[in-house]
Amino acid sequence: MSVQPARGYLGISEVLAQLRPEFPDISVSKIRFLETEGLLMPARSPAGYRRFCAADVERLRYILTTQRDQYLPLRVIKERLARNAELSSSPPDSADRGHQGWQYLPSASAGEAGPLTRRELLAAAGMSEALLAELETFGLLHRLGRHYGADALEVARAAVALTAYGVEARHLRAVRAAAERETAMIESLVAPILRQRGPGGRQQAASTAGELANLVLRLHGALVAGTLAEAGLAADAEVNASDDDEATHRPARQIGGASA
Repeated sequence: MSVQPARGYLGISEVLAQLRPEFPDISVSKIRFLETEGLLMPARSPAGYRRFCAADVERLRYILTTQRDQYLPLRVIKERLARNAELSSSPPDSADRGHQGWQYLPSASAGEAGPLTRRELLAAAGMSEALLAELETFGLLHRLGRHYGADALEVARAAVALTAYGVEARHLRAVRAAAERETAMIESLVAPILRQRGPGGRQQAASTAGELANLVLRLHGALVAGTLAEAGLAADAEVNASDDDEATHRPARQIGGASA
């Protein structure tokens, strides 16, 4: 584990040296871009140089980890960070990557939505009646009584975004089927815990199911990334900028792999 310098902060080149073993494609321009997008807010010296404290480094590690392993856009990551700031004064804990550090968190707007009527879901997701009907037909969305659950908004927004790439509801049946198979596997793994008579058995089963779900999501993401790489469709690594921030003030450029 890298040790913070005695002065209590890191320069940008020291941040690169600390994080590059985990994230080989990290660069000065990438850090600058994340700052421009409002995800990082390092302090500045009187001369204008960036000064990263330990919390800044952990925040950056969380952002890079979430991008790499969950393929989330920066907009969603920013929402998660804002949500975490409301719940705790500390940034998300990414140290326990096998457990809570990998939990799936819906966007803040979805988490606050609660049960939605049909009209509310259409408005919140910006979707058409036709698309909603198709998603219901293929089993991606369903109502509980007259309302949709909070997770329906996440599904609907993802489906709307995918339509921009020509993806139709019928194409998503395979995704739904895979999710159902993975859920069935997780349910079978936690079934022995549910059969225990001791207190807290259901809570332990739910916690275990969450941990298993996060691990399955990690595996799924890694397999997709590997398959894309084999097909020659992996994102090109950004050219690393090795110069220290104090030695160069070149304007930041947007990285190809980051999307707001």
